Amino acid sequence: MSPSAILFIIIGYFAVLILISYFTGKDDSNDVFFKAKRQSPWYVVAFGMIGASLSGVTFISVPGLIGAEQFSYMQGVFGFFFGYIFILTVLIPLYYRLNVTSIYQYLEQRFGLVSYKTGAFFFLLSRVTGASFRLFLVALAMQYIVFEQIGVPFWVTVVISIVLIWLYTNRGGIKTIVWTDTLQTLAMLVSVVVAIFLINQQLDWSYTDFLSSDEFKEKGKLFFFDDPNSKIYFWKYFIGGIFIAIAMTGLDQDMMQKNLTCKNPADAKKNMLSMATLLVIVNFIFLSLGALIFIYAEKFNIAIPVLDGRVRTDLLFPEIAMNQGLGKGLAITFLIGLIAAAYSSADSALTSLTTSFSVDFLNIENKPKEAQKPLRKKVHIFVSITLVLVVLLFNMLDGSVVSNLFKFATFTYGPLLGLFAFGILTKYKIKDQFVWIVALISITLTFVISSLPESIIGSYVFHWEILPLNGLITFLGLLLISKKSSTD
Repeated sequence: MSPSAILFIIIGYFAVLILISYFTGKDDSNDVFFKAKRQSPWYVVAFGMIGASLSGVTFISVPGLIGAEQFSYMQGVFGFFFGYIFILTVLIPLYYRLNVTSIYQYLEQRFGLVSYKTGAFFFLLSRVTGASFRLFLVALAMQYIVFEQIGVPFWVTVVISIVLIWLYTNRGGIKTIVWTDTLQTLAMLVSVVVAIFLINQQLDWSYTDFLSSDEFKEKGKLFFFDDPNSKIYFWKYFIGGIFIAIAMTGLDQDMMQKNLTCKNPADAKKNMLSMATLLVIVNFIFLSLGALIFIYAEKFNIAIPVLDGRVRTDLLFPEIAMNQGLGKGLAITFLIGLIAAAYSSADSALTSLTTSFSVDFLNIENKPKEAQKPLRKKVHIFVSITLVLVVLLFNMLDGSVVSNLFKFATFTYGPLLGLFAFGILTKYKIKDQFVWIVALISITLTFVISSLPESIIGSYVFHWEILPLNGLITFLGLLLISKKSSTD
């Protein structure tokens, strides 16, 4: 497919998103931008959140994991499900009862101002990093597919991506995101199903033939109980997955902001349960695609792509879809799915970061009414520029994008996990002024423990269990600076 044809598809896709934003952004008040006036249908939110949860990382990088880890990722996905059950039974009722705009306002009511600001700060750090990793991955793929061929530098690709997101989110905010995410989730899932069908067709297989093949059995091992030292050991993935879901969804303003647009807690719970169930199915489909593209590459001697002198398993799917002569149908659906995967995550991140910074740090709700909307728009631009800069910084990193994303998140979400756990599970008050110190010490200790040399921990490899470890250290640190509530 020619670069001009690809650009035409990109332009057409964004024209649809901007059209949606026109209708959803006619009322550009802060109440719409931050909460969508709590009028979103729960089933629309649930479907859209699938795309936001998956993002470009799942679309590209998770299939790329198959070569080294087979289907072990599903062990973490099963953990996600139980984490979502905790969210819908504990956290959603809490947030609705307190009627918060930012979920970190709970920390102020429970502990005090420093705890509130500390929690909000770690969200900003976590989400800026996470959104930038995801956007980097898809910008990298876009660079590989089209922009490199027409001589456009990577930094221009990144700037264009952020500008397009800004264009369709700057008025309607979360109300627009609820509806654009629905479209983008649909586009992403259709593209994956079409890719599986067309590649199986090339191999003269049906989907059931593929699942029953010897090649799939070699790559489809799901459970790993044999080596507790391995990072893909079942209990590491499963337990870590529970805490990843709680922290990166339930304690994340980005994901919870969508939930809080539902009309009431009952609808929000339906949304979360539906999303949790569908995500198990969808992740299995993505991993099936990963196995399929590795089988196809081996059968036809397709090399794993190299970009900037580095082998990129993340780019094997784009390589097969775009450059191996499988037809325009696969190329077009892949391209639309890739764009959808990128922007279903990045657009909501931009909105939630704007919300958190405006509410948590600028106290926008206490400003004069006439000053609130202009301030929000300035913050929206500031956050957009920040994302551009961080994505460009991440372009200098080595390693698998999905591994870097979750490894970093286990550190930055740990203090949030510890803070919320302490608030919900105990009745103790804490010396609020010391909370930020506890959080920094927790991250430092977790990093030191996870970096211990083989002479001390042997062949043990840390994985997602870093997150609950970090949360536990934060919890114990808060216990040291706690005192019994006067109501006890």
